[in-house]
Amino acid sequence: MPWAEPGSGFTALFEALAISWLKVASTKAVSDRMKISWDETWGIMERAVRRGLARRDAAPIEELAIDETSFQKRHEYVTVLVDRKNGVIVDILDDRKKVTLKKWLAANKDQLREVRSVSMDMWEPFITAVQESIEGADSKICFDRFHVAAHFGKALDKVRATEHRTLGREGDSPLTKTKHDWLRTKANGGYKDKRAFLRLTRQNLKTARAWRIKEAASGLWSYTYRGAAERNWKALLGWIARCRLESVIKVGNMIRRNLWGILNAIMHKATNAIAESINAVIQKIKARACGFRNRARFRTAILFQKGGLSMLPSGASGY
Repeated sequence: MPWAEPGSGFTALFEALAISWLKVASTKAVSDRMKISWDETWGIMERAVRRGLARRDAAPIEELAIDETSFQKRHEYVTVLVDRKNGVIVDILDDRKKVTLKKWLAANKDQLREVRSVSMDMWEPFITAVQESIEGADSKICFDRFHVAAHFGKALDKVRATEHRTLGREGDSPLTKTKHDWLRTKANGGYKDKRAFLRLTRQNLKTARAWRIKEAASGLWSYTYRGAAERNWKALLGWIARCRLESVIKVGNMIRRNLWGILNAIMHKATNAIAESINAVIQKIKARACGFRNRARFRTAILFQKGGLSMLPSGASGY
């Protein structure tokens, strides 16, 4: 029938209405509202995603972002592949293993012929999969600045926690209730009492030393010339090597091994910011659904929301 999709039990306009509601509400809420079963509602979503994927052109991907997101507890992850230029999810892989990513890269090599940058964190399976699959990968792999900053933040917090315990045994610790102040930036709201915090940073504290290193690292991403960026990062690495803070030194060693990818990110101005914002949406999708039983349904729900797909039935083009 011209007003219904083959294999569907609903008119095209009814499915179009369900699709629009599923964009903003849970499957259960839509099924209750439309007085159909949960399985029928999910079937509408699955057909919409299949329809959208069938319609999607295999357009070249110029800027690829590879990120991971949690599927369930106990370190269960999936890999999220994002077209950074268009801000849409290209695909969801069942795990974060090298072999899985390599298989996807091989299957989509025609789309990746013009890729200029591949942004990711410093997860070794991702790095080697791209190096073995994309020509000139060592000049295209970009390590995301937000993941680098997260490593510095975690190292700083370890220093603060250790020093706080030591000072607490000796008397009152000046680090009491200051955890979030050390990790704050202007981007995430600034400081509650900036003057008090700056006085604290001038004290002879290991935490203050780690904080200064973190702040110095955050200022090394705006260079235009690779040589200048490399000199200043190496100067920072020299400071880190002499700082006598074990957790910070570990981060410094990791940065030293992966400096080439950080310099690529600076030159390409590439970050995983879009992928991270999409990741936040994915977590909301998971929370709204109260979790997913399997990865196939998780993938369907993500592509439905962030795949940039044309999903309306052909008979509802005027809806």
